[in-house]
Amino acid sequence: MPYVNIKITKEGLTPEKKSALIKGVTELLHNLLGKNPQTTVIIIDEVDTDNWGIGGETVTDRRKKEI
Repeated sequence: MPYVNIKITKEGLTPEKKSALIKGVTELLHNLLGKNPQTTVIIIDEVDTDNWGIGGETVTDRRKKEI
């Protein structure tokens, strides 16, 4: 039983895109590794950009610099 945990920043990913992501990862595991889609678990964790750090600063602060 494959278990995949996807962590992304919380920035308005639509339910439709989440569904497509779950379907796509499930299909990838089935097509590439022969894993049973019925027992494949996909979890999407959305993390606030204030709680995600890269290079010593939050993603929120990094994004402000990009503008």
